[in-house]
Amino acid sequence: MSTSGARHQVINPADGTVVAELALGRAGDIDIAVAAARAAQPRWSGSTPAERSAVLFKLAELLEAHAGEIIAEEVSQTGKPVRLATEFDVPGSIDNIAFFAGAARHLEGKATAEYSADHTSSIRREAVGVVATITPWNYPLQMAVWKVIPALAAGCAVVIKPAELTPLTTLTLARLAKEAGLPDGVLNVVTGSGADAGQRLAGHPDVDVVTFTGSTPVGRKVMAAAAAQGHRTQLELGGKAPFVVFEDADLDAAVHGAVAGALINSGQDCTAATRAIVAANLYDDFVAGVAELMGKIVVGDPHDPDTDLGPLISFAHRDKVAAMVSRAPGQGARVVTGGSAPDRPGAFYLPTLLADVAEDSEVYRDEIFGPVLTVRRHDGDDDALRQANDTDFGLAASAWTRDVYRAQRASREINAGCVWINDHIPIISEMPHGGVGASGFGKDMSDYSFEEYLTIKHVMSDITGAVEKPWHRTIFSLREEQKLSARSR
Repeated sequence: MSTSGARHQVINPADGTVVAELALGRAGDIDIAVAAARAAQPRWSGSTPAERSAVLFKLAELLEAHAGEIIAEEVSQTGKPVRLATEFDVPGSIDNIAFFAGAARHLEGKATAEYSADHTSSIRREAVGVVATITPWNYPLQMAVWKVIPALAAGCAVVIKPAELTPLTTLTLARLAKEAGLPDGVLNVVTGSGADAGQRLAGHPDVDVVTFTGSTPVGRKVMAAAAAQGHRTQLELGGKAPFVVFEDADLDAAVHGAVAGALINSGQDCTAATRAIVAANLYDDFVAGVAELMGKIVVGDPHDPDTDLGPLISFAHRDKVAAMVSRAPGQGARVVTGGSAPDRPGAFYLPTLLADVAEDSEVYRDEIFGPVLTVRRHDGDDDALRQANDTDFGLAASAWTRDVYRAQRASREINAGCVWINDHIPIISEMPHGGVGASGFGKDMSDYSFEEYLTIKHVMSDITGAVEKPWHRTIFSLREEQKLSARSR
């Protein structure tokens, strides 16, 4: 963490109070952090998987022991409801750390064997080196864990720049990692803005991999900066998840799933249900059911366990969401419920349902990142799947049906990194998370994410002991007399 940059206040979006004050890191702080990571990485990668595993298991234990403190920090800096932090963010992060603590000892490679008659070949999976990662404000702890922990398990050193709006739990994670036994320099946190610290980190010449979670426009800037240095990248970007309700779906289940999937984290979730595409025979009842359930959502103090929906991350972001909704009627949409900010302090916005949206409308095509669900009809399975794929994004989707063949078709044909059947949002450590298209590439979580932090090395060893190998004759020939002369000497 920098001590030299401009002072910055972390603001609670629920009431505008100052949660913490810290210094923003600058490009020079990034240089110091990268140098520390580079110096520490060889020793960490040279430690045994068992040693790395032990540190991560201890870290999981420490997070569980400090769960109350971490929950309070997460709620205060993000405004997310305490139930979400308590039941989803923190336990999910602990589970993810424990998963990779175990997975660190199961980095298996291809069998050593003679794939050439004269050689033995083996595969080494080695830590890629220094990882630069930039994480977002919507799930500060979880996103830090998703990026940092598999890198550490693989033997990499990390420099992480959390969003300047929400750095507190990332700093706590680093402090607890040190307490768990992580050597100095292996994990480095630099607080700072994207334009300064983030840009320098993404394009730093002495890192090996750049990972990023955030919006698609910023992700493209990160990728461009990394590409200038020839760095590998892993990007988890925006989403516009289709929520496809087929004609045979359980209507009540779909209604409940849509409200939960659209309103999680106040809709500030790249996998949130944002585009409900509903069969004509269920459309009116679906709209009515969602509107009724949204009307029962408790909007209020995020520290209150009875609160369902907290504020958006900032007033600026709320104003962006409100502006998109205000333009929707002019593009044909019907505001069924919500569509305004409640009369209370904080960056709150009411759960909003927009029906009859046009396929070319802004709210249907662009990521809103707020508690807003759009709905339009489909005229059968072919049309439903066409609409689901009519987007640049491909992070997540869901299909709602009682028919196994329809479900299987949806899972095959919807172009997304994750397709839920009769549910929307659940994630587990054992399964990969990542998208296609404008939603990025590469995977978080699961064993698949290890590939982002490893290099694959082929080692080939001669087993003949012969000086003159047959393939040498392809390159040069030796006359017989040269051979005899050489032997006589």
